[in-house]
Amino acid sequence: MFRKILIANRGEVAVRIIRSCREMGIPTVSVYSEADVNSLHVSLATESYCIGPKESAKSYLNVQAIIATALLSGADAIHPGYGFLSENADFADICKAHGICFIGPSGDVIRRMGDKAQARATMANKKIPITPGTGIIKDIKEAKKFCKKIGYPVIIKATAGGGGKGMRIVNEEKELEENMSLCQTEAQSFFGNPDVYIEKYLQNPRHIEVQILADKKGNVIQLGERDCSIQRRHQKLVEETPSPGVNKAVREKLAKTAIEVVKAVQYEGVGTIEFLLDKDNNFYFMEMNTRLQVEHGISEMISNVDIVREQVCIAAGLPLSVKQSDIKLQGHAIECRINAEDPDKNFMPMAGVIKGYNAPGGFGVRVDSHVYSDYEIPPYYDSLISKLICWAPTRQQAIRKMYRALKEYAIVGTKTTIPFYQMLIEDAVFISGKFDTGFIEDFCMRYADK
Repeated sequence: MFRKILIANRGEVAVRIIRSCREMGIPTVSVYSEADVNSLHVSLATESYCIGPKESAKSYLNVQAIIATALLSGADAIHPGYGFLSENADFADICKAHGICFIGPSGDVIRRMGDKAQARATMANKKIPITPGTGIIKDIKEAKKFCKKIGYPVIIKATAGGGGKGMRIVNEEKELEENMSLCQTEAQSFFGNPDVYIEKYLQNPRHIEVQILADKKGNVIQLGERDCSIQRRHQKLVEETPSPGVNKAVREKLAKTAIEVVKAVQYEGVGTIEFLLDKDNNFYFMEMNTRLQVEHGISEMISNVDIVREQVCIAAGLPLSVKQSDIKLQGHAIECRINAEDPDKNFMPMAGVIKGYNAPGGFGVRVDSHVYSDYEIPPYYDSLISKLICWAPTRQQAIRKMYRALKEYAIVGTKTTIPFYQMLIEDAVFISGKFDTGFIEDFCMRYADK
């Protein structure tokens, strides 16, 4: 096992990783920017080092500073969390070159699966269902020819994309050229790579993902599917497992296909296979996330598997502690991402000082967070400040528990999305489970009217 793990991240995910490492008896090293000196992950780690100013590019994305800190502190492994450097193939290679274990897949695998166009081509070769689409496309003439062939709407995506960035929906040909140019510009800005590809756009499908774990001994397991359809501008807001829109037959096919994907690319580590599910229960491979997901907690709640612990053990060369036959998925779990945003002002990010904080509790309630009373939310990073997760034996009970927990959750001093979720969790369409990726747009219109 590792002597010491450096966590190249911040916020709630850094706290989450520290907790599992502490339970495993592994010392941790936190890194932080000047803006995060009072963040919870700094005080919880065994030792902490400032690696730069408030800007991410000069701190959490500063590879040289992170590697130097790992070497200085004696850390022999780096956990990247999610976001920042978690899917940076070059960073994984640099860790390896310095004799430091990157807790994640190899740089080569990250490149293969991180390039969305290449990943689609790989899946097509393995007979995994994908939506009609192109490889890397730069010529508008070629783009028009493809779109005319499959029909509108289409979606333009950055090959190196993720997190809802570098994506444009095009409904007719006259919109194509401008949106393709904008998507290429966004791709260059967010990912340093302007390459894009085009897919047939499925209108209002469900967004379904399957959590997988694969060790270096050839063992692969899955922990069921998560429904991530409730999202705004491709950013997930509410996730739940199991999906209320997936029947037993489709569930079994999704799980089988996810494992086929993992074996096709010889994947090792924790990952997520993402699919789009249409109204006729046909599903299509969308992408693979080669890292820990924000919403991993709900899968932990129904499977009783510590995904971060397994991830660390896999990286250390140990076999999975559980077999597929050991996994008994029980109950229902829902997560609400609590953001420091004002829903009444188009979800404007709200930096500021938290003057009062009371987190909900009770059986089946989990809060993953890094904030506390008097904590100052910096304006430089993602607005996520906590994840509220509720588990219960049934979906109906989980919804009731979430409603109760949201009513208890008090954050004073800044606007948050808690009131928004209090209304969403009571919405008749949400309660019915008959929603898709178009739900939140309709709900926001109704929310605005209230």
